[in-house]
Amino acid sequence: MASIHIRKGALLKHTVALNAMNDGDGPQSYFQNSSYQGGAVDITKPIIEEEIATKLDDVVQHLASTFYIADFGCSTGRNSFPAIQFITQAIKQKLKTSSPKIPEFQVLFNDALYRAAAVRDFHGRLLPESSLHFGYSSWSLQWLTEVPKAVADRDSPAWNRGRVYCTRERKDVCDAYLNQFGNEVESFLEARAVEMVSGGLMAIIVPGEPEFWNPETEYTIPCEINLFGSCLMDMSKKGRFSESKVDSFNFPFYLPTPQQLKVILERSQSFSIERMEILNNPGKYTLPSVDARAVVYRAVLGRLLTDHFGSEILDELFELYTKKIAASPIFQNPDNVKTITVLAVLKRKMD
Repeated sequence: MASIHIRKGALLKHTVALNAMNDGDGPQSYFQNSSYQGGAVDITKPIIEEEIATKLDDVVQHLASTFYIADFGCSTGRNSFPAIQFITQAIKQKLKTSSPKIPEFQVLFNDALYRAAAVRDFHGRLLPESSLHFGYSSWSLQWLTEVPKAVADRDSPAWNRGRVYCTRERKDVCDAYLNQFGNEVESFLEARAVEMVSGGLMAIIVPGEPEFWNPETEYTIPCEINLFGSCLMDMSKKGRFSESKVDSFNFPFYLPTPQQLKVILERSQSFSIERMEILNNPGKYTLPSVDARAVVYRAVLGRLLTDHFGSEILDELFELYTKKIAASPIFQNPDNVKTITVLAVLKRKMD
């Protein structure tokens, strides 16, 4: 029987600037509030299994004694181990048909819990050259290492005054976010290209926005995120903090459209897109109430908000946010959620 060794050490701690989820296992922790992201794992599982069964031949033919798998940006939720488990089982099944001996498996987790000063982040090199056979990243690449500089620059046309994320009517802001996202994905791919063996596979799962949707009757995650900007501005008018405090805060992530992501991935000289799917995340049905959704956002965003505004504002902020969500019938029906899950399976080109 093949052995599986798990490493979760300093080498692979993700350091996207302060994007640490609430740790622990309490009621406001990411561990207890990651069912939405778990839906993405469930819906992509059969597709990844199929790609492993049909696209891993080049690796199998030249495999040595150890098979290396890495999960880039796994955080502290419940989803990383089930994902790696089904990936490992699918690889074992593939190897049974073509190899007399199942190799040892080394599984490396890139923990997203730690803060920026700790160690290197996954947009740079982390592993030895030509050592990785299968890479996996779920709900991580949307996080940016920093907010685009232009959106915090008062002299820039992309200055995002009074907002905390990009909106359709502010094209300069959206373009700044897209450019930052594209540059960081390219850096991620360049690092993985050095680390991955020829013919190796990588599955990337990214939340995204559809090309078209109706903002009058539908919504996406960015719509909910921008409600925080509205809440923060309301609180600034009450004197909780200055308006300039809001002006200097923007969330460091970007949800691309499928076409935007495809264009970025196609720029890589080292990877080919073997498969790309646009999926509807069933995880949205695991959040039955506005209170449940507010707790999820607190688990994901609470530490970012605390670092900028202080922990003393969180209760009031999320109470106001919950009231605004509850006041809109659009936000109360999960069928109105049009945020998509984009799965891209990439293959390292042969040298």
